[in-house]
Amino acid sequence: MPRSLSTRFAALMLLLFGPVLSVLAEDAPHVVFVIGDHEYRSEITMPLMAEILEEHHGFRTTLVLPVDAEGNVDPKADRSLRGLEALADADVAVFYLRWRTLPNNQMQKIVDYVESGRPMIGLRTTTHAFRNLEGEYARWNHGFGREIFGQRWITHHGARSSTAVFSAITPHPVLRGVEPFVGRSWLYHVTPVHGEDVQTLLLGRAIDSSRPADGPHPHVQPVAWTKTYTGDSGQTARVFFTTLGHPEEFTDANMRRLMVNSVYWALEQEAEIPEDGAQADLLGDFDPPGVH
Repeated sequence: MPRSLSTRFAALMLLLFGPVLSVLAEDAPHVVFVIGDHEYRSEITMPLMAEILEEHHGFRTTLVLPVDAEGNVDPKADRSLRGLEALADADVAVFYLRWRTLPNNQMQKIVDYVESGRPMIGLRTTTHAFRNLEGEYARWNHGFGREIFGQRWITHHGARSSTAVFSAITPHPVLRGVEPFVGRSWLYHVTPVHGEDVQTLLLGRAIDSSRPADGPHPHVQPVAWTKTYTGDSGQTARVFFTTLGHPEEFTDANMRRLMVNSVYWALEQEAEIPEDGAQADLLGDFDPPGVH
């Protein structure tokens, strides 16, 4: 369901400030989350991030969610996304998708955004956002991951018990306040990341990998990077991608701060990121959902 400023926050501000809020809200950056994976529970973790952006940073957010044939929200429904029209006035789009097969009219809304030159952020399974697309959209079966974000799906390390250690390798505004941490995401093999201007920010090291250390899939891989994408409009977009995204990682302030920082950076507002990182505190209890 589309989501804007949280109901309780908006009601309080309207009571106190009346029409002034409308002006401020309309001028606030609009972050659209395009959500649809049936593995890592993005339908729960991305609303968590949207709430943080709204309440701590005053951004407007909209959630685009997967729906079944009856219009009910269902992460396993891979044929339709509700609310894609929000991309028309988005300032930045955050994609967390996995193996969607969307109708052409919905794909066109995504392609229109992609080619507009506006910034994009992607998480984990967005390396394989789409499959079985046909005709002019078949390019995006692999191209959405590779061309826009730097890599398509290849493979990962480990089994359900695997973890990875993530550490920064270079100073960057996105990394302000982000300390090395241990996560639950199985380490993706992504090398080489594609793009002439790729800047790797975080490296991950697999723990208890099921793959041999001297094999074709090294145990150290990039897990966060920046790049650009120039669309048909001729405008060049800032792009941030991370292969992280397991729901348990969002209990760690480092993961949440990485995401908030990336939104500011994507919007070319990195000067607004404090040296110790953007505010990323939870607004209540968060019990990460199971992954199945």
